[in-house]
Amino acid sequence: MQFIGELWAFLKARKKFWLAPIIIVMFLIGALLFATQGSVVAPFIYTLF
Repeated sequence: MQFIGELWAFLKARKKFWLAPIIIVMFLIGALLFATQGSVVAPFIYTLF
């Protein structure tokens, strides 16, 4: 959680708010791939990409 706080402080201080959606999408894709690892749903998720 400290990393997220520091990242938000960096984005706020440098006025780089346009990076926030990119970081969020990358986090969501990583979480999706991690959650489906070894799952029955994994083949269906991988066909989306």
